[in-house]
Amino acid sequence: MINHLLIIGCGNMGGAMLAGWLAAGVDPARISVLDPALPQAPAGVTLYRSADAAAEAGHDAVLLGFKPQQLGALGPGLQGLTGSGVSVFSLLAGITLDQLAAAFPQARAHVRVMPNLAAAIRKSPVILAERGLGGEAERAGVFALFDQLGSAVWLEDEAQFDLVTALAGSGPGFVYRFIDALAGAATDLGLDAATAARLALATVEGAAALAAAADVGPATLADRVASPGGMTREGLNVLDNGDALRALLTATLRATRDKGAALSKGA
Repeated sequence: MINHLLIIGCGNMGGAMLAGWLAAGVDPARISVLDPALPQAPAGVTLYRSADAAAEAGHDAVLLGFKPQQLGALGPGLQGLTGSGVSVFSLLAGITLDQLAAAFPQARAHVRVMPNLAAAIRKSPVILAERGLGGEAERAGVFALFDQLGSAVWLEDEAQFDLVTALAGSGPGFVYRFIDALAGAATDLGLDAATAARLALATVEGAAALAAAADVGPATLADRVASPGGMTREGLNVLDNGDALRALLTATLRATRDKGAALSKGA
C-alpha cells in the first residue's frame, strides 16, 4: 500500500489524476504536490514550491508529471525525493524503465504510468509497466491506486508501451478531433455551427456509452445501424472504401508511437 504520494509537476495530467483520486475518496492528506507554478492545491493537499521543502512530505512514492524533455535538467535535483524506500511513478512519455532507473538509481521501484485526461472523472484506461515492485501484493496495491482512475492494465511487454500510449493516452485527442470534424462537416453542408456541435457531441457520447455496454463489438453495432441500401450504409461505404478510415488511424497511431521513441532518444 502507498501511504503518501508526492506529485512532482501538477499540470493537466497530474491535475486530472489528483481530481480523480479525490473524487474516489482518497484522503487528501495522503497526497502532496511539488509545483512552483501551481496557483493552489485542492483543500487538504499540501503544496510545496521547492524540492527542499517537499522533503518533509513523508512520502513513499512520487509521481513525475513534468515534460519528458525536462528529465535531464530536473532529475539531479530530485534525488533527495526519490531515495531508498521511494517508488517512482512516471508519466513521462517515451521515457523507458531503463532511463528511469538511470535517472533515479536509489529508488526502490520504477513504474511507467499512462492515463488520459478522463482520469479526472474516473473514466481513464491506465497502462502500467514496472520494475522492482516487491511481488504480487505490492503490485496489487499499485494497481488498486491507479484503478480508481478508471481501468488499470498491467503491460508486461514494455516494448509495446509507446503504442498503447498512442492508443489510450493520446486517443482522446483523436476522438475530440473526430467530434469537431463531424460537426464541421455538417456545418459545411449547411447546418448552423452551434446545432452541429451539440448534435455531434451527443451522438459520440451516446454511441460510446452503448458500445461500452454492448455484448458485441463496434463493427457489429455499425452494421446494426446500417440497413442495406439505407442512408447509414451509404456513408459507411465512404469510410470503408479502401479501408480509408483504418489506414488514416494506422498512420496516426504510428506517428504518435514513433514520437515516443524520439522522445526517449532525446531525453
